[in-house]
Amino acid sequence: MKVTIDGIPVEVPDGTSILNAARLIGGDIVPPAMCYYSKLAGSGGKCRTCLVKVSKGSEKDPRPMPKLVASCRTTAMDGMEVQSITSPEVIEARKGVVEMLLINHPLDCPICDQAGECDLQNLAFDHGAEKTRYEFDRRTFNRIDIGDKIQLHMTRCILCYRCVYVADQITDHRIHGILNRGDHSEISTYIHAAVDNDFSGNVIDVCPVGALTDKTFRFKNRVWFTKPVEAHRDCDHPKCNGKVTLWYKGEEVLRVTARKDVYGEVEEFICNTCRFDQKKTSDWVIEGPRHVSHKSVISSNHYDFIPLPVVKTNPVLIEANKEQFERDSRL
Repeated sequence: MKVTIDGIPVEVPDGTSILNAARLIGGDIVPPAMCYYSKLAGSGGKCRTCLVKVSKGSEKDPRPMPKLVASCRTTAMDGMEVQSITSPEVIEARKGVVEMLLINHPLDCPICDQAGECDLQNLAFDHGAEKTRYEFDRRTFNRIDIGDKIQLHMTRCILCYRCVYVADQITDHRIHGILNRGDHSEISTYIHAAVDNDFSGNVIDVCPVGALTDKTFRFKNRVWFTKPVEAHRDCDHPKCNGKVTLWYKGEEVLRVTARKDVYGEVEEFICNTCRFDQKKTSDWVIEGPRHVSHKSVISSNHYDFIPLPVVKTNPVLIEANKEQFERDSRL
């Protein structure tokens, strides 16, 4: 069936959500998503950042939908027409959603380990207001250890539920969850440091903000000063394929994460042994530098060698540029 998003038609199979239809097109028209995760069943519909306007319901029923809808939870219909960035109403609604998400979120970016790869940071840059209208006290929580290598900073949490779905769907048992109700809702455990299973570290990768952090990497470095390299190993765990991203500073591996796609979603979940225990280059088979989007602050380290136009025509400059690039890569 055919769906049109911001004037761009795309063929999608039955059952495809509007968000995933937009992802097939790609580019700026793809709605942001803070809670939806394609690999986690039941995710989505919590943050409302992916709101879109359906100006035509379908070929059979062309009436527009009366209100903006969450694209991650709305199924596309044949002949449907959707507005994303072309609708001022949508842009204004997303701005309001971001303001709501930031009501209790602290200005921790200068000290947060997630800075530089934070979805909320990117969302606030694209859709946020210059200043908040909120003048009341923000809710605050004490930092707690929910595992021996995982720290929870609940003050930063936006209650996207991703970590809960991960624990439900890829681990043997879930220890943490949503406690209390309404404005008092929080992610926590009844017993501190209780989260302990082979795949618990994946809650760090799926968290879109800096609420769940890796204690072995905490405050060690900024991501834009590190060099991500793709690598793999023969992992003994039957559910782990051992394909990871190593984050280097010089010759030291500062952290290990699962590989992520262009939308920041984990491609394959990895076990805690690969994540926390294997931090020597000799433990891994190096595949090469990870491709980093030019829009990311991490790309400031220039992993891809692309000569400037003036260099391409001069063999002497080409060779000198290569030598400089190799020197910079070793720093």
